[in-house]
This record gives sequence, structure tokens and C-alpha cells, in this order.
Amino acid sequence: MSGRETGRQPKYQRIAAELRAAVEDGRYGPGDRLPGENDLMAEHGVARMTARQALGVLQAEGIAEARKGAGVFVRDFRPIRRRGIERLARERWTEGRSIWSADIGDRELVVDSVEVTEEAAPAVVAAVLGLGEDANVCVRRRRFVLDGKPVLLSTSYLPAGLVAGTAITRPETGPGGTYARLAELGHGPVRFREEVRSRMPGGEEAARLELPAGVPVVLIARTAFDAEGRAVEVNEMALDSSAYVLEYDFEA
Repeated sequence: MSGRETGRQPKYQRIAAELRAAVEDGRYGPGDRLPGENDLMAEHGVARMTARQALGVLQAEGIAEARKGAGVFVRDFRPIRRRGIERLARERWTEGRSIWSADIGDRELVVDSVEVTEEAAPAVVAAVLGLGEDANVCVRRRRFVLDGKPVLLSTSYLPAGLVAGTAITRPETGPGGTYARLAELGHGPVRFREEVRSRMPGGEEAARLELPAGVPVVLIARTAFDAEGRAVEVNEMALDSSAYVLEYDFEA
């Protein structure tokens, strides 16, 4: 049977909607196994491809995940509420707290991969940082894992001459992180700009974030400015879109 029906919602979408509703009202909880392809075929009288498409919809939405040889299960993961303004508040990192503390509470966050190098500045980064054509940047590449799930890839670029010899050039930057170290140099951020967009992931991004097929990434490019208006960091982030709620709370 075809997944498309003239004048009506495709059958696989109707099945996916029923399963989604069952998850939302608690009939299937985190970690529970959803009906398999054979179950859906028998219950709804559909072909295997239609049943597979229905389960695929829930996987693409981040509601469910497939486990090889076991079936499809409700994803046991609470979305991260990324508080875009609160997390960057100066008092947070000047007091030695991670900016992540605004997002995760007492959940377990691990940076399981850190690479720090000095490289020629990419042209677009050099333009934002106001660097010359031959300038180098300190590049910090990290992967963040929350509750055992990779959720974010981060690549930070800072002027190499500005941060030379500081903890910023080492994997562990110390309490308060990069922004606290910039403040010690007299270049603490006083203003941030974030640009947000979305696209499908590249192969390496999908692999490192362990994304199911069909799940896009949210891209956030953040620029940090010091009190003189100088851009002191560009941070390019790729987020698992199914793992995040982006929250911006500000006065009218």
C-alpha cells in the first residue's frame, strides 16, 4: 500500500500521529518499546514500508530511537532548555561557573573531546575578528555529551596573539572558562551576538552527534565583544535539534 493517499493525510503520518499522542499522554514512557513494524502492519492493515515510515517519523522528530536488533523505543532523554540570555550573564562566568549551569541544573555534562590548535584564520572568521590575512587563531574544538548523549559540537576561534601563553590555549581553561580568562586579560565580553539557522548535518556532524537519519542540526554562531567593541571570540556550534529548546527571555 502506498504511503500517499489522494485528498487525505498519508497513512504513515496518521499512524505516526497516533503513536506520538500515545507517547505524549503517557501510554508509552521513556525507554518503552513502541509497536514494531509487524505490530503496526497487523493493527492498521498496511504494508511494511508504511509501518517503517511511521516509525521513521518519530525517530526523525527525536521522540524515538532505534536499537539494533531490539526495536524502536521512546527516547529516554529530557530536552535541554538553552537559556540564551541568562547563560551568558557576566556574573555567571566571573563567579567561576560554567555558562552551561543555566541550562542543565544537576544533570551530568561531559566534554569528552577537546582539541586545541593554532591555525590560519578562516577568511570569514578573520573578517569578524578584525584580523589580517595572515593572522593565526587559537581554535578550540569540543564535543559536549549530556546524560550519555552527544548534544553539541563547538569550535571557538580567538586571536592567537591575544590569548598566547594563557589557559585558553590548553584543554582545561579553569573556573569560568574562556570568558573568565579573557576578563583576566582585560578583554572580558560585555556584549554577545548570536545568529541562529538550521540545516541537515554533514556526515561527520551526524556521526559525532549520533543523529538518526532525517534529524537536522541547529547552527549558532556567537561573537563575543569586549568593552572597546573588539570581537574577541567567534564560536560556531552545531546542536542536535531534537535535544534542544531555545529560550530567550528579555524585557519588552
